[in-house]
Amino acid sequence: MINKDIIEAFSMLAKEKNIDRTNLSTIIEDIFMALIYKKYGEERENFSVIVNMEKGEIEIYQEMTVVNTVTDPVTEIHIDEAVKEYDDLEIGDAYVNILSPESFGRRLINTAKQYMVQKIRDIERQSVFDEFSSKIGEIVVGNVHQIQRDQIFIHAANGAEFIMPKNEQLPNDRFRRGETIRGIITNVEISSRGPEIIISRSDDFFLKRLFEKEIPEIEDEIIEVKAVRRTPGDRSKIVVYSSDRRVDAVGACVGMRGSRIQSIVRELNGEKIDIINWSDKPEILISRALAPAKPINLYIDEERPYVVAVFEDEELPIAIGRNGQNIKLASSVTEYTIDAVKKSEYEGEQEEALYLDEIEGIAKKYIEVLAKSEIYTSEDFLSTAKADILTLKGFGEKTVDKITAIILEAVANHETKSTEKEEVDTKTPESEESILEEVDNN
Repeated sequence: MINKDIIEAFSMLAKEKNIDRTNLSTIIEDIFMALIYKKYGEERENFSVIVNMEKGEIEIYQEMTVVNTVTDPVTEIHIDEAVKEYDDLEIGDAYVNILSPESFGRRLINTAKQYMVQKIRDIERQSVFDEFSSKIGEIVVGNVHQIQRDQIFIHAANGAEFIMPKNEQLPNDRFRRGETIRGIITNVEISSRGPEIIISRSDDFFLKRLFEKEIPEIEDEIIEVKAVRRTPGDRSKIVVYSSDRRVDAVGACVGMRGSRIQSIVRELNGEKIDIINWSDKPEILISRALAPAKPINLYIDEERPYVVAVFEDEELPIAIGRNGQNIKLASSVTEYTIDAVKKSEYEGEQEEALYLDEIEGIAKKYIEVLAKSEIYTSEDFLSTAKADILTLKGFGEKTVDKITAIILEAVANHETKSTEKEEVDTKTPESEESILEEVDNN
């Protein structure tokens, strides 16, 4: 009956831990193989264990070879002993010895139980890891369990534990123990403590998931979220598009009297959210992204991509935003580098920019490396510290000096041509009256 006793004891333990019967069978097999290695040595490969959960039986087989002289009693059996069981056996034949679990003794069985507890714990950890690895990018809900200076521990209803590091929280998040909070799973890792499920409230994707939960049209794929960029806890910009002309994408996201957007704003502790109606025309999309400021003119270079946005003088601070926040978010969400300038400065100092790819003598590979650092024009290059340019790939002292000389010469020629053009443009033609007077005199 010891077989059934062992299986029942292990089954009760597994039931508490929610381990299915298939896994339990494998665990018991592994446990008895561990006991075999412990008793006979790890190099032994002539043992096998079969567990029948339905019948409550554990069968342990020891494969041996029939010999005349026994040198290894674990792998060999004397012919006289073998024929007692099977009288037709001969030397060299295989003999299978059936072992009883009782032969391992009570102490080893208790060791097996400890091994099983550890094995179940490993399965639990792997199960949690597998479950939440497939949920990366999804919103989860839990209650604050422990608050530390650099992270918060959150318990979910199913017993899982989430970790929210300080940098994944909103700057104005203030939590109390037991409070229910939401976050998005960003990473799952295995550590010595078990699976670490990292969640975030500051991730851009968290805002997108909140919109999907609050706006049915997004879930139904009538409205598409094109892009999301955030300054967590302060301001966000989200670009939306409706495939159905009858549906106003921005209006649907705002909801009746702002009901939909307000629930998202409350979740994010008052974070301002600019909802932008997508357009395939860059000038329209960029203008909308720069809200609440309204540019009076845009100069767009789609190849770089780069934009100079001109604003009324009093509008420029609004366009840039606090700490450059508005212009940075607009640049990021449209994927255009945007420079905002005052109308007065632009008109007073407007000059034709001299782009590096227009200057002869600078290799294309250097122009491409400079472009990655947002150095497009001669002015960009000359205003960048030499030490910073030297950090770029492929730029040594001689290369920088040579390119600088080429640019300075090109700038001088460019300015000479501009001056000559101005002189030609400023020459006043004879007035129509003087010409007529000359004709009359003749």
